[in-house]
Amino acid sequence: MSGLEALAEMEYPGRVIIIGKSTENHDVVLYAVTGRSTSSQERTIKMDEGMERFEVQPFKEAKITDEQRALLEYPAIMVKNFRSGIVVSNGKQTTDFVKRKHNKKFLFFGQNNAVQVLERALKNWSYEPDEPNYTPRISGCILPGSAALSIIKRSWDMKPEKHYFEVPLVNGKGKMIATYTGVNVNPLPSFQGEPINVNIQWFTARDAVEAMYEALAPKEGKPDFRVAVAGIYINRNQKFYDVNAHVKNRHEVRRK
Repeated sequence: MSGLEALAEMEYPGRVIIIGKSTENHDVVLYAVTGRSTSSQERTIKMDEGMERFEVQPFKEAKITDEQRALLEYPAIMVKNFRSGIVVSNGKQTTDFVKRKHNKKFLFFGQNNAVQVLERALKNWSYEPDEPNYTPRISGCILPGSAALSIIKRSWDMKPEKHYFEVPLVNGKGKMIATYTGVNVNPLPSFQGEPINVNIQWFTARDAVEAMYEALAPKEGKPDFRVAVAGIYINRNQKFYDVNAHVKNRHEVRRK
């Protein structure tokens, strides 16, 4: 299986990232949130008006600790102007991709190799401290001409185990990574192996988001763990750029 077929077989994948190229040469980033606990379920993804920042945040006040808030609230997708690049992750590490270095005007987006960008930005990051799952931190980056995914998970000796994967930018193709294998057990097993191949055949971010949301739908008799899906398409051109984005939140679907 590949792509959304594989995703549909995962009962609980956790968080999911897909990056790649559309058939029309758009850089594509898709991000999905699923959750089992009440605090995880009561969240949305909010997109700013400029389509440059997608925030995961609670949609109503909840009694959560500061430690929980640090894991439940974060910018999932950030765009450093539409010509430079897109980053995506399942935590606050997203912001480290665009920080200045030593107070100088240096941005990680200034590099032209996505794997190097991930390595530098994630240098001081580890897996999440949510015992007993120790959720992996997954991240992705697309630059002009280069793309990559990464995962930081807990090794047998409790140290962070970091893996980086180059993603070939081929029209209609992409890669998918998740935090978990998809088996709904306790503790949750971390994603294993190489990212999964995806055929990116949707013409717009809306189409892609809707397809990913449907792929995450539960099988008959199983609970619905969907929280939200977001996506952005960017086509860079020497004279102009074409951008479209879409977000689908489950709690808004339920209200209709």
